[in-house]
Amino acid sequence: MFPTFLIGLREGLEAALVVSILVAYLIKTQHGRGLGAMWAGVGAAVLLSLGFAQLLQVIATGLQFRTQEIFEGVASIVAVALVTGMVFWMRTAARMLKTDLHDKLGQALAIGPLAVAGVAFIAVAREGVETVLFISQSIDSVRASGSSSAPVFGALLGIGVALLLGYGLYRGTVKLNLKTFFTWTGVLLIVIAAGVLRYGVHDLQEAGVAPGGTATAFDLTGLLPPTSWYGTLLSGTLNIEADPTWLEVGVWCAYLIPVLALFLLLRSRTPAPASAGSVRPAA
Repeated sequence: MFPTFLIGLREGLEAALVVSILVAYLIKTQHGRGLGAMWAGVGAAVLLSLGFAQLLQVIATGLQFRTQEIFEGVASIVAVALVTGMVFWMRTAARMLKTDLHDKLGQALAIGPLAVAGVAFIAVAREGVETVLFISQSIDSVRASGSSSAPVFGALLGIGVALLLGYGLYRGTVKLNLKTFFTWTGVLLIVIAAGVLRYGVHDLQEAGVAPGGTATAFDLTGLLPPTSWYGTLLSGTLNIEADPTWLEVGVWCAYLIPVLALFLLLRSRTPAPASAGSVRPAA
């Protein structure tokens, strides 16, 4: 539940910040008539994300075992690539986020309502598709460890909390250090992504695509029984198994160590992202 909650919280707050920046700009520049088109774009992006989630489910359940394992393995790798890019993008491009959105929305207002809807759609759809793909692979990996539907609830709860935080930031009733928030959630997401990547490699090994499916690196099932609460917690939160293969261990380390080191290295060099409160129009 925790991994999907974290993903929903971080991605949801990013989307909420984007929407609040757009709303504030329209109100501040006295283009309130464009709010309808903007919300239409946001709604279309949400529908696209939900449709994408349903499509992933239909594809995965309609495949034979080997093909399904290959599909889920590749999807896990793609999800990790997207979320890694998102984590670093938010750190390096945060200072230009408000300016970039303002420029695009200003150009769209000169064109018409459809262009305004398009700007909102693209900005939110990017977050939505990334969120759906990463959450779906996290849910699959957690369910593979025997967990229930709690991951779905965790994702919805995270998104709900993100929306409340986003609204509170916009209204000025919530104070949040966004640089600290995105730094620590970024660290946790990288750790979770390493687990999802390990799970994807495991799927490819089960499908016979990746080698070393029987080459177990170590076996700690005696210390971490899969049916124990702590074994389930470790598998469900970090996606770490007690008996991984050498390839799984190698891929996990090869991703986590350099990516986490680079992320932390950039921590002190990047300013905080523009908060919703800083773009709220004057009353």
